[in-house]
Amino acid sequence: MEIEKEIKKKNYSIKFSAKKNNEEIGRAYLCLIFNDLHEKPYGLLEDVFVQEKNRRSGLGTRLIQTVINEAKVLGCHKLIATSRHEREKIHRWYEKMGFKNHGIEFRIDL
Repeated sequence: MEIEKEIKKKNYSIKFSAKKNNEEIGRAYLCLIFNDLHEKPYGLLEDVFVQEKNRRSGLGTRLIQTVINEAKVLGCHKLIATSRHEREKIHRWYEKMGFKNHGIEFRIDL
């Protein structure tokens, strides 16, 4: 048995950046992932960040809503967000935004 490699060039990411006075104060990435199981891609919400002094202003919510809307426009059949176990406040925030706790993430740091 052989394992073949096929490079899929459709996969890409989009950075959403919130700026104030030309300084980035918040960001979020939408990574689109295509595979042969689905006709439509799925999205991965990645690297959501808002500067400490700009938190609790609604900026994070606006960034996430922008990513959700873009994922819909691009035809994603789902959007996945991950978070570390100890970030319970962030988990509640994601649930408030409509995300559901759907499983456990496994990873290997390389």
